[in-house]
Amino acid sequence: MKIVLITPQGPTSRTGNKVAAVRWARLLRGLGHRVRVASDYDGNPADLMVAVHAWRSARAIERFKAAWPDRPAVLQLSGTDIYHYIETDPVPTLRAMALADRLVALNALAWRVVPKRLRARLSVIYQSATPPAAARRPTPRATLVAVIGHLRDVKDPLRAARAARLLPAESRVCIEQVGRAYTPRWARRARAEMAANPRYVWRGDVPAAEVRRLLARCHAMVISSLSEGGANVVSEAAVAGVPILASRIDGNVGLLGADYPGYFPVGDTRALARLLRRLEDEPRFVRQLARAVARRAPLFRPAREAAAWRRLLTGLQ
Repeated sequence: MKIVLITPQGPTSRTGNKVAAVRWARLLRGLGHRVRVASDYDGNPADLMVAVHAWRSARAIERFKAAWPDRPAVLQLSGTDIYHYIETDPVPTLRAMALADRLVALNALAWRVVPKRLRARLSVIYQSATPPAAARRPTPRATLVAVIGHLRDVKDPLRAARAARLLPAESRVCIEQVGRAYTPRWARRARAEMAANPRYVWRGDVPAAEVRRLLARCHAMVISSLSEGGANVVSEAAVAGVPILASRIDGNVGLLGADYPGYFPVGDTRALARLLRRLEDEPRFVRQLARAVARRAPLFRPAREAAAWRRLLTGLQ
């Protein structure tokens, strides 16, 4: 099939939506399809549209379905779609969802916010990650905890740094954060945190290879988001065998499972500090996290993601 893949413009080429779109384009080409990636629909014919982000891609979906009403559209629901825009600007979001022939969610609990009349169209396709070529080698110099993600409000990006401030003086926990500051205000806040907090360093936006190296040498990763559609960094950490400390939100629970032992309440700095202390002091807790991550890792295999897309597209033909 000839597929047009619509992904909205972002402030960096490493936004979650853009990274997912690039991976899906590669995956769909591997399944034998011709794929053109665009930020908007230009009217050129295609057998199928795959659109990322309902709210941002709503007009592109409308134009495609107006031009080719009998040709299918697949819509990937982002975190801001199902945990923000569906409430704050529902008309274009719900219109895009209603026009789409299939909906794709990235976590297993997303169905809870999809209108009942549309749930039959919904498939869950976990974002995959390639396992690292070499074994992890956590640094012996400290208990290194990674925070991976752009600095913006929804990520609650300084929660781990603030939690590290609450640890006792003898603690060897340090927080290393990578990701672009979406606003000058967030850059100022990260620099101020570095100046005041000797346990914290922010390295800014780094290439994907640097993210993989950070995962290889860290002892754990924190994802403290207020909401997520299904963060690919969770997949990357899981396949790398990295223990994860995660805010208890549907986007994380829908990836890691309800019984995962490493959750903390959203925004609860003290609860996260207690988990960081356990990470440092309780080898049994670390093993428990590692086993739980290992159980979830098969969900994020590239072959599984490819097979899910193959099934979805076969069902549209």
